Formats: sequence, C-alpha cells, structure tokens
Amino acid sequence: MKYMNKFPAKGKFDGFGGQFVPETLMPALEELKKAYLKLKKDKKFKRELNYYLREYAGRPTPLYYAKRLSSQVGLKVYLKREDLLLGGAHKINNTLGQTLLATHMGKTRLIAETGAGQHGVATATAAAMFGLKCDVYMGTVDMERQKLNVFRMRLLGARVIPVKSGSCTLKDAVNEALRDWTTNVRTTHYLLGSVVGPHPYPMIVRDFQRVIGKETREQILNAEKRLPDAIVACVGGGSNAIGIFYDFLDDPVEFYGIEAGGKGLKTGKHAAPLCDGSGGVLHGSYSVVMQDKFGQILPTHSIAAGLDYPGVGPEHAFMKFQGRIHYDSVTDDEAMNAFKLLSETEGILPALESAHAIAYLKKMPRKFKGKLIVVNLSGRGDKDVEVAAKAMGVKM
Repeated sequence: MKYMNKFPAKGKFDGFGGQFVPETLMPALEELKKAYLKLKKDKKFKRELNYYLREYAGRPTPLYYAKRLSSQVGLKVYLKREDLLLGGAHKINNTLGQTLLATHMGKTRLIAETGAGQHGVATATAAAMFGLKCDVYMGTVDMERQKLNVFRMRLLGARVIPVKSGSCTLKDAVNEALRDWTTNVRTTHYLLGSVVGPHPYPMIVRDFQRVIGKETREQILNAEKRLPDAIVACVGGGSNAIGIFYDFLDDPVEFYGIEAGGKGLKTGKHAAPLCDGSGGVLHGSYSVVMQDKFGQILPTHSIAAGLDYPGVGPEHAFMKFQGRIHYDSVTDDEAMNAFKLLSETEGILPALESAHAIAYLKKMPRKFKGKLIVVNLSGRGDKDVEVAAKAMGVKM
C-alpha cells in the first residue's frame, strides 16, 4: 500500500478522522479547508513561508551524529535538531504556516491551546511577528509546571488564559479554545497545535511539519548515502512524529512512535492511548482515546506536559491498525534517565517529551543493534529543568 497522500477530501483515514463538531463550526472548517487547499498550491505563499522558516525560525536544522550516545545504546544514532529552532521546538513550523494562512484569510486574532507551553510560545511568537492579537488557553496544572513558558508567552504579548476545569491540562485547554472559536469565528483563527481535531487540521498541521522529514531525507542521504533503518519520535498528539515519518512512509524504513507510559501502563496513570486505548471521539475527530466503558475520557499522567493528552491524531490511529508504524511507551523514570543520558553524553538537554524517544533507543528490537537510527529531537529541555530537578529530589 502507498501511504503518502492518503488523506481524502472528506478527512477520513478509513474510519478515523472526520468532523465531529457543532454545526456552528462547520462553516469555519469549510472556509479554512478551502483557503488552505488554494494557498497550498500558491507559489507566492510557499515562497513566503519558506522565507520565514529559513530567515526567522532557523531552518534547516542540523542532522547531528551523536557519537557518544551511539556508543551507549549500541546503535548509530543521528538526532534531527528541532530543538535549535526559534522558540526551542518543532512547533514554530506549524505556527508560522497557520499564521500566514490566517493573515491571507483576513483574521486579526489567534487563539491556541498549549500543554508544555511550546505551542503557546510558538503561537505567541508568530502572532507578535505578524501583528495579531493572541490568546492562549492553558490548564492551571500545566501553568504551574511550565512557569517559564507562561512568562515567555506574556513577554511576547499573548494573554495566557488559565483553564480550571477537568484535569486542568491540555485536554481541557483544547475544550476552552474550541468554545472560544465557536463564538468568534469571524475574526479569529484557531491555531491548533497538533495533528488532532476535526478535518482539515490533521492535514494542515502534518503538511506544515513535513519539512522535518524532507530535510532529514536529504541530510541522511548526504551523510550516509542511504536511508536510515528506523526513525524514532515521541507521540502526544503526534505532529513531530508524523512530520518526520511522512516522507519516508513509502520507503523500507521502520518507524517507532513513543507514547508517555507515565507510572506504567498497568497502573492506568499514563498518556498512551495507542498502547492502551480504544476508538472514540475527542475534540472533533474519531481516533484512539483513553476512555472508560461508558465512553468518558479518562485522566492522564505524564511527567512531560506536552504528552499529557488522552487522544492522538487520526492518521496515527490509522497507521497503527495498518501496522505501518510501531507504537510503544516509556515510563516517566525511563524518560528522566534519558534526559540525563543525553545531557551527559552529548551536552544537549532534551525536552522531556523528546526524552521519551531517546529512552526508547535502549528498548529497540535486537535486530537494530549497530544499525542506523534517526531520532527526532523535537524540543529542548530548558523548560523542564525545574520539573527534572523535582523528580531528582534537587532543590532549586
């Protein structure tokens, strides 16, 4: 089966995806889809976006051979350095694209949800650069553990709106952003941060994140004269993973998407729907979610705020059931060990989200021993130092 360009017009990957939203949002989604499909083919729009990605965000990012890390894990590991982008994560790829799209649609205000704060910072950054108003919804639990990013968003001119409902994390921030958009669709663009939500968002976000995989393909061929044996990325909603996987989907490359195992799958305190979930509707699309027998969304847990989400993008759900991408999880403790490992071996502090992918290098099947592996280092760990210190029992 050919996997690229699998997303049809109605936004369904077999049974996954779709538009499960109130009728009041349907005109906004249709407007967004039409505008995007038109601008996607527009050469001037592409030139504008490439200019901002290159001159403003800092693309292309390096593909770095991590020699000392490789010796520790028994693999030949390259890191795709998305942590070096403006704002410290891959999120800016999508926010620049969607903000440029919003300006072409005549929108004057951006709203966004954020968990770890990286998408919020990236949205606030793009809004400041384009001169748009910006409101970011963030759960109070996440605001407490990501204080640095809250302050950064405010410095960039965004209003950070605390969400006190539910678990006070990313799921609830998405709920509030959707309510806001329902009321203010004429002036406001909802800049969704991952490959989740109703069509056309999974398609739009994936396309803006594909730059990661396109660069990686060219860089690994230049460095090794061949494609990697496997690519590893962490998965929350799934944008960094699908971004690096997508342009290799029709190649003989294996993929590993790593979810947040939290305290362990058997404890129920995790955020790993693809490993321990079932089909259901969340935030406007049908995918795989963490839910009880009555279809009520379960609380999640992860040391990494950006992975603390009970659902996943519908394209990932499709890839799981097709068997094209392997999904697994690592625990909080394993992620913390990987956080320290990369810091000590390569002098690179990974985001705790990205540390989940690093941690999986020690759990990869034996057949990959000594083989060529690419890891998407989706963000840097400055934002997580306080959380890491607390986990290590260190007072700051």
